[in-house]
Amino acid sequence: MMPSQVTSNRTDRRPRRKARGLAPAWRPLVALLLLAVALPACSGLFSKDEVLPDDPADKLYNEGLYLLNDKREAKAAAKKFEEVDRQHPYSEWARKSLIMSSYAYYQAGQYEDSVNAAKRYVTLHPGSPDAAYAQYLIGSSYFDEIPDITRDQARTEKALAALDEVVRKYPNTEYAVSAKKKIAVARDQLAGKEMLVGRYYMQRKDFTGAINRFKVVVTQYQTTRHVEEALMRLAEAYMSLGIIQEAETAAAVLGHNFPDSVWYKDAYTLVKTGGREPVENKGSWISKAFKGIGLG
Repeated sequence: MMPSQVTSNRTDRRPRRKARGLAPAWRPLVALLLLAVALPACSGLFSKDEVLPDDPADKLYNEGLYLLNDKREAKAAAKKFEEVDRQHPYSEWARKSLIMSSYAYYQAGQYEDSVNAAKRYVTLHPGSPDAAYAQYLIGSSYFDEIPDITRDQARTEKALAALDEVVRKYPNTEYAVSAKKKIAVARDQLAGKEMLVGRYYMQRKDFTGAINRFKVVVTQYQTTRHVEEALMRLAEAYMSLGIIQEAETAAAVLGHNFPDSVWYKDAYTLVKTGGREPVENKGSWISKAFKGIGLG
């Protein structure tokens, strides 16, 4: 009985010793298995957006249209269009969404964002039929931010340059027609700024500085409403400096091109008061400037 009991006892003890000896080696594997089970749950908890599949491009695009047209939420629509480009960057929907995001930002009054999106469109898709509209959106965004005439006109100059680009590159589009109208307004604004500064110099009796400003109007903005006053002010400034022939030429050119202008009456009276007559000197820069556009 004793040997068998001893054998039985060894048999009972051996598994216990093996179990105690193997347990530490298994613990890392068990821990890894548990971690593998836990990670998907954590991922679903903390990175939900990363595991969701992309929305279909047409779905996102139509949601943008709905926000823009039905809900009148232009800013939210622009974000939705941007999402199309983010999720489907090389698709045709992305191209359409880029121009729509520029338009939506324009409608929202976020002109800088509109310009950025439109510039990106023109760069990526210069041959697209919508490139003309993208360029027009750039000019219109700048145009809608034209400041008061007393302030810096850098925005006006940007609008003029962008709109000129529409007319130059896309002359046969409907956008060129609208761009020309805005160009006329922008040019008038820039001419008005020059006149404002010129009159300021006149008040300070800085006649040379004033002449330089009025000269810009006569040479660069001849088709604006300010050119008549600019010619009269030139006559006034030249008379003050004793440069009579140029004063006579300014008055003569004014009378020849705008005979019914109240500014011509003032210039004529000014020259006559000095005992002179409005006589055009064909060699004067004033005469040459007007001949350059067929007004002289």
